[in-house]
Amino acid sequence: METLEKIRKAYTEYVLENGKQPTSVFQFAKKLKLAEADFYNYYASFDAIEADVWLAFFQDAKATVEADDTYQGYSVREKLLAFYYTWIELLKAQRSFVTYSYTRLREEGAAASPIAKARMRSSQLKTSSRVLQPFREAFFDYARDLLAEGRESKEVEPRPFVTDRYPNALWSQTLFLLDFWVRDVSRNFEKTDTAIEKAVNTAFDLIGRSPLDTLFDFAKFIYQNK
Repeated sequence: METLEKIRKAYTEYVLENGKQPTSVFQFAKKLKLAEADFYNYYASFDAIEADVWLAFFQDAKATVEADDTYQGYSVREKLLAFYYTWIELLKAQRSFVTYSYTRLREEGAAASPIAKARMRSSQLKTSSRVLQPFREAFFDYARDLLAEGRESKEVEPRPFVTDRYPNALWSQTLFLLDFWVRDVSRNFEKTDTAIEKAVNTAFDLIGRSPLDTLFDFAKFIYQNK
């Protein structure tokens, strides 16, 4: 664990001081007085280090909210709000690195799709990137658990052909909030707090029961009993 932390700390400092990844694993490991082969015992590449950092941000935020006794009594909507607020607070502590890594990933996505360069936003972020993949997979597990709980509490309405896409929608929302925070220049990122509240409330208004669901149930009843 000590060596893992040492590698991650050295990598973070390097990219912030140089604005790019190290030239080679050999040179990077040498500065750490670490054999190149030993480096590969921990990470397969520099991208793997960044992936680990992004995953750690998520895991730390999740562990923090779940350790709070009051969190267990929250509604699903409130749980997601608490997670996002906590996640952003943790990101603030390493904003320079988050901004560097996020910008690099966006640029990679633009390079893969030249037409998108002029309108690059979170929706064009390369979500299949190896850097984000561990974070994405862990978030999907978390989202599925929340949504399952929401179905039991009637906060989430099951809908044919749509329900399975809810985790994707929440992941897109996560990327939107990340993008918003990176660009936010308001004092203490107050606008991001507002964006989180509005985004989560809108999401649960959409995936919760609505008058359209009542209308659909009524139409289904009429059809089955005509």
